[in-house]
Amino acid sequence: MKAPKILPWIANKTGISEDLALKLWRRAAGEAEEMTGCCDSSDYYRLAVERFIDLSQAEGNPILVRETPSVTCVFWLWRHQSRISSMHLIAVQNVAKLLQSGVSKLLRIEGPAL
Repeated sequence: MKAPKILPWIANKTGISEDLALKLWRRAAGEAEEMTGCCDSSDYYRLAVERFIDLSQAEGNPILVRETPSVTCVFWLWRHQSRISSMHLIAVQNVAKLLQSGVSKLLRIEGPAL
């Protein structure tokens, strides 16, 4: 798998070199593949990116830690972006559930017979 496009940005934010970031990405991708058993699923990619962020923060500058000791800037941003990107899927699922439950019958307007 190719390295993600956010790799240089994360390397810059955590204070490590891009070469080290690429090595950490390869390590994270290998660990994620061992955990999921494949290398083309969304779970694999999520685990690889989360592991890469953890590894880069462990190697990088500890000054970047937010007020909450267990959550850092990069990790918080990644989680927030994941939540926002999944909101449209949740909305579509809710609409589908409403349509399946019979709301579509209530929304139909039958005109007068001519």
